Amino acid sequence: MKNLFSILTLFIFGSIFSQNTLHYNDEKGSPKATLQDIQWFQGIWKGQDGTTFSEENWSAPGGKTMHFSFKMWNENKVIFYEIGHVVEKDKSLELQIKHFDKDLKGWEKQEESENFKLVKIDKNRIYFDKITYEKISDQEMNVYVYDEESKRELQFNLKK
Repeated sequence: MKNLFSILTLFIFGSIFSQNTLHYNDEKGSPKATLQDIQWFQGIWKGQDGTTFSEENWSAPGGKTMHFSFKMWNENKVIFYEIGHVVEKDKSLELQIKHFDKDLKGWEKQEESENFKLVKIDKNRIYFDKITYEKISDQEMNVYVYDEESKRELQFNLKK
């Protein structure tokens, strides 16, 4: 299923040849950060590329987390869902995600999630391991995701 998603996503969204994602380095660790650094994520973000649509809903910070849900669909058929949060952990931030297919069958084992440690914070970019959120404006952001299988970056443009 992950292979199908990777291939489908590459064809739908194309690949980005510039390097917008970073990889976590255990020796450097994560910088200090709080949810206040990412509170601009809050809101309902939508994207479209041809006939493929996506929507990402971010909650306000609370309980030392910011929760989100994500859905991608094409021609009235769901491709996949994500549920996750950014949690304050060890005086920094960590992104944790669980994926589900169109029938809500989890990709990860029940007790597992994909975890992405914070790598760096710039003026308009938040870099987690292999995932970058770029604030274009209060109404637009780009999300860059490094796909391990294809060794390419994917770009999602989302607007409020």
